[in-house]
Amino acid sequence: MLTLISVLLAAIIFEYSNGFHDAANAIATVVSTRVLTPRKAIAMAAFFNLTGALFGGAVASTIGKGLVDTEIVTMTTVLCAVIAAFAWNIATWWLGLPSSSSHALIGGLCGAALAAARGNWSVIKWNEGVWPKVVIPMITSPLAGFIFGALLMLLLFITLQRFTPHFVHSLFGKLQIFSAAWMAHSHGTNDAQKTMGIITLALFTGTKAGSFDHFPAWLDFLKTPVFVLPKWVIALCAVTMAVGTAAGGWRIIRTLGHRMVKLQPVHGFAAETTAALIIQAASYYGIPLSTTHVISTSIMGVGAVKRFSGMRWTVVERIIWTWLFTLPASGLIGYVLERAVGAL
Repeated sequence: MLTLISVLLAAIIFEYSNGFHDAANAIATVVSTRVLTPRKAIAMAAFFNLTGALFGGAVASTIGKGLVDTEIVTMTTVLCAVIAAFAWNIATWWLGLPSSSSHALIGGLCGAALAAARGNWSVIKWNEGVWPKVVIPMITSPLAGFIFGALLMLLLFITLQRFTPHFVHSLFGKLQIFSAAWMAHSHGTNDAQKTMGIITLALFTGTKAGSFDHFPAWLDFLKTPVFVLPKWVIALCAVTMAVGTAAGGWRIIRTLGHRMVKLQPVHGFAAETTAALIIQAASYYGIPLSTTHVISTSIMGVGAVKRFSGMRWTVVERIIWTWLFTLPASGLIGYVLERAVGAL
């Protein structure tokens, strides 16, 4: 029982940190362009993260049973994975770097599972899960964000040449509210699903191991004999992410919305629309995408069209290095934690 409570508590804390860590994904541009005040932007992001989290389940299934062999996973393994992801989240948040909560969780899970399997790499589902749904999208989605963001910005630039700057600013000041809301909703459909998958994995493995057999009847809702997302898990994760989003993520907002490139409403609209479309498509196919990677490169693409020399490439370089280190770093933390627990 203590292990289960620890898993649930760690997962809730991680989901909360995911909310405030990734709040910037949806609202950095709408804040930096001054279309919305920070308070209003965060409230909007919290609401639409909630609506997004209540839909779908394909991403949760990928996280819960598509990346590692569930036969080797225990509730302790899940706990180590979540703690590893949370540790990496907090470290990068403190540094103001928009790293991927998704990849931190995936890395932590793979590292902990590898440790539980005593170094047997076959426990990780490389061909059916990790390569097609994590590694390849980790490369292609940022490229897609940059390219499509740049193309949409170029198209808007050509289309809007005949209009006055005042008209463009006024029009996209309104349209950016909708693009930011869509971005927040798509973030919820992808990111919130990951913690749902982790909690369901813990319940599934606990049920198979008979950990809940001696629980009183009123705790039967914990039993999950087949991998299906319980409704209470969906509701818990959705609300927790919304609350975390409401807490904000000012350090990362400054990095994405101010330090990389100076934006106007039309640029914010282009970046958010591009990112939301890519993330929504990935959620449909059960791909646990990094929303951070996509919105960051969409902003880069839009900024490069605006003025290539205006991009602050030193900030971009720091962000890319953080992306590259997230999977192995969180995996190593998860591995060490699992081995440490196993040695007790």
